Amino acid sequence: MLACMNPSEDRIPVAISARHAHLTQQTLERLFGPGYRLHTGGGLSQPGQYSSLETVTLIGPRGRLEHVRVLGPPRSADQIEISRTDQRLLGIDAPVRLSGDLQSTPGIVIEGPRGSVTLDHGVVCALRHIHMSPADAHRFGVSDGQIVQVEAGSAARAVIFTDVVVRVSPDYRLEFHVDTDEGNAAGIEPGASGRLITRID
Repeated sequence: MLACMNPSEDRIPVAISARHAHLTQQTLERLFGPGYRLHTGGGLSQPGQYSSLETVTLIGPRGRLEHVRVLGPPRSADQIEISRTDQRLLGIDAPVRLSGDLQSTPGIVIEGPRGSVTLDHGVVCALRHIHMSPADAHRFGVSDGQIVQVEAGSAARAVIFTDVVVRVSPDYRLEFHVDTDEGNAAGIEPGASGRLITRID
């Protein structure tokens, strides 16, 4: 059974998350040189996160992807996020996972201007999710880890996205994240918003 909120209260900004790399400081130094620090290219919607000026090349068994953006700040574990289209080009089978869930994921070769790194794991297709602050979660009547549905997209190609995970933190700003394949399928344009549908079990 599904229940919808008041249409005036259930809109959520939608963002398309293109392929990108989260890297540790150690990996950054192997790719770009000792003591290297990322150069901020612009802030992202989530506080403290930014798109750097640096890019890397991903090399898989069947192909390569160049100019993959590195996001900052550096993380405690290397994580590469790609789409299903990307994984077919690279020749790997990346599972759909939430960020940070890297157990039993495939690896990849990362190439930078000063060297390369071979990861034995860390490549995922990001599971669609909503970032929310605790105040947002209270307003929408949902909790961290809850599974909801979101309707988003153009009038001609709107899609109801199922199995959307709610992620709640004081550090988050309200936003629904899909990858490029999902965004293109629904005809999502910059500045789009989606409608939250809460799943009732």
